[in-house]
Amino acid sequence: MAFSLKSLLPDRMRKDRTVVPIVRLSGAIGAASGPFRSGLSLEAVEKALQRAFDVPHAPLVAIVVNSPGGAAVQSHLIFKRIRALAEEKNKKVLVAVEDVAASGGYMIAVAGDEIIVDASSIVGSIGVLFAGFGFPKLMEKIGVERRVHTAGRSKAMLDPFQPEKGADVARLKMLQEDVHAGFIQMVKGRRPNLVDDPDLFTGAFWSGSRAVEMGLADRVGDLRSVLRERYGDGLRVIPIPIGKTGFLRRVFGRGGTSSFAADAGAGVASRVIAAIEERLMWNRFGL
Repeated sequence: MAFSLKSLLPDRMRKDRTVVPIVRLSGAIGAASGPFRSGLSLEAVEKALQRAFDVPHAPLVAIVVNSPGGAAVQSHLIFKRIRALAEEKNKKVLVAVEDVAASGGYMIAVAGDEIIVDASSIVGSIGVLFAGFGFPKLMEKIGVERRVHTAGRSKAMLDPFQPEKGADVARLKMLQEDVHAGFIQMVKGRRPNLVDDPDLFTGAFWSGSRAVEMGLADRVGDLRSVLRERYGDGLRVIPIPIGKTGFLRRVFGRGGTSSFAADAGAGVASRVIAAIEERLMWNRFGL
């Protein structure tokens, strides 16, 4: 049997192989707010995206999206970073949706030049949501007085311990409409074959098969089958992991030193709240 030095080369250096890097973006979207709380944010995913686009000779970068949404700013930042790298490296982006790409998750998905969905994926929810709680009656019941002193009449707007004010709600609605309008323009710019449907931008969501019919996605399928169909048996996929924060860094924070008991106690509470918030986001889509 003839021996070839080519067989010793890694797949990414062999011209008879088609290498496709895959980055998986999964979870709720939001910047970390403490050493114990994490989110799918630009800071968390940027290095993985850079490594994926740096893979030589790769014809495209595949991104798997599985997210119920979250912070609008972080969603937009991730979207912009994907598009900037695609233009810089002159590479196409193929997005595959798993269980859900909704709200901010769909905003990230539209960074793809092509979007693949499962027939049962949940896709869309192009809208802006603000949700909170109000406790003014509880405060009265337990006999606690809330004292708030501000410089600026709107500084304490939507304080959950005070009665809701119509002017505050109107201001919030105006902010939401601005963000929503930007989201709509982004989708229209990236998805030129959208159908004319009055529910398209209402925050409604659809199955993957229906999303294809509406122009929100391109085809029903799964990522590996589509890649195999396109590149044949010479296909080699390279998973690009998103870096995880080490235990000591999560405990002690960025500076490396802290009060263990204080930070750990606050961290546990923060993680419980974050877990509840994320669970509610997934539950909205029955997941």
